[in-house]
Amino acid sequence: MNHHPPTHVGRALTVVLGALPFTVVTLLVFGGWPPLRRWDESVASRVATYGAAHESMVDVWQVIGAVILPWTSRAVILIVAVYLWHRRARLLTVWLIVSAGAELGLVQAVLHIFDRSRPAQTLVETSGWSYVSGHATAAFVMAGALGVVLPSVRGWRRRFRLLVTLPTIAVVWIASVDRVLLNAHWVSDVLGGWALGLAILTATSIGFGLRPGLRRRRRRTPADGNGTSTPPRAAVIVNPIKVGDGVAFRRKVTRALAVRGFDDPLWLETRQDDSGNAMAKRAIENESDLVLVAGGDGTVRVVCSALANTGIPVGVIPAGTGNLLARNLHIPLDLDDALERILDGRDRRIDLVKVSGDGLDTDRFAVMAGLGLDAAIITGAPPILKAQIGWTAYLVSAAKNINHPSVKVRITLDDDEQVERRVRTVVIGNVGMLQANIPLLPDARPDDGLIDVVVIAPRRVTQWPLVFWRVMTRTKRTEMYLERFTGRKVEIVATADVQRQLDGDGIGPGRNLTAEVEPGSLVVRVPKRRY
Repeated sequence: MNHHPPTHVGRALTVVLGALPFTVVTLLVFGGWPPLRRWDESVASRVATYGAAHESMVDVWQVIGAVILPWTSRAVILIVAVYLWHRRARLLTVWLIVSAGAELGLVQAVLHIFDRSRPAQTLVETSGWSYVSGHATAAFVMAGALGVVLPSVRGWRRRFRLLVTLPTIAVVWIASVDRVLLNAHWVSDVLGGWALGLAILTATSIGFGLRPGLRRRRRRTPADGNGTSTPPRAAVIVNPIKVGDGVAFRRKVTRALAVRGFDDPLWLETRQDDSGNAMAKRAIENESDLVLVAGGDGTVRVVCSALANTGIPVGVIPAGTGNLLARNLHIPLDLDDALERILDGRDRRIDLVKVSGDGLDTDRFAVMAGLGLDAAIITGAPPILKAQIGWTAYLVSAAKNINHPSVKVRITLDDDEQVERRVRTVVIGNVGMLQANIPLLPDARPDDGLIDVVVIAPRRVTQWPLVFWRVMTRTKRTEMYLERFTGRKVEIVATADVQRQLDGDGIGPGRNLTAEVEPGSLVVRVPKRRY
């Protein structure tokens, strides 16, 4: 059995990007950052003066506040969860309920931990502590959750996208402004509520692995096979640690293959000392017509590397919490839907990236590699916590490494001149999307014959929110703390030993990382059309 920890490149960066806004806002609030304190006090003073002269408007905002309660937002989530349960989207249903529960629990915890007093000139009778705003957090979680699940339902994706997006954004703003205009919260309480909501959605999204499809399924009969006298044969390479119910998984995969005319599959399990290399070679020796791989990003990387240049199609079945290659190939994360889209899909050639460095054997990756902060978080996560609580152990590592030192690097792309930068982290990507659809490398394509590089170099902790904003808005503007490059070969040389990672697996410290694209070297099975 394989006991590899649940690591991958996107998890570490997503944890940082999701948790940092709340961390930064909290530090600024309770560190007494003068600009934020003056803003809070100025707004509270003006609101109190205006409210004293316009009591009728205070009554209006009280009515609005009574309608848009945190429990109203939670009730909306519950109603949508019931709807999704009837649509048999069980994973999304549980995710919604867990997200709402996490919001309720964490808001109460934060309120009691920080026990911040409300503005002295509050215009309504209210009790309890001020930081964070429960109204703002609950509304943000509701809007974010609906923004993820409803557009993925068949019929909602295009025609009703604005119907979902605009009202939910409006609710967030109204619920938040209401608390400020009633002087029930400081402006920074609202900002902290939004940031906490973002952290909750990011964390639960990673934990559940989002974007499962909610589309109708159809069955094929054996007559839909390839028409040859010898039925096709598939090999299924499984990391048993990543597949929860192995018996049910095996039954579903075997049945899905059988109804499409496949012979009994060859089942191969990874081991603690082999993440899939020997299994992939066995699949090649068995002359498999298709290789299905179910495991973490590390298992997928090893299998894809072994099958490079063989022409045997690889179908990635999402398992675990990462699934970055599956996400970027638009394979749904629901098992039944993924099997249908893969087995009824088309073959597509994509690139792999050959990588080498000091102290490393030449290897390949399909997703991302990097050095610096992201690798330090992956490497620094406590093994005991990883075994007990999985990906959330990276929160501990992220907090420990929040002030990870920068390092001076020289970057050489193709035959261009070297550029020198002092960075927090450098990521080399064959694909661009992280969990929760964070576009770290928005122009990256797995079949463009190029690799993309992002250099992240904030000088202070307070610059991380701006980095996050630039990433989420897909800005193409080059700035000193966020730069992107493109080429066919990149060499990164650091002036000191720094942690490195490959598709989420720590590969040890070093000073050099060289990556070169191998165009069209892997055949993958993808959906016939993009959903």
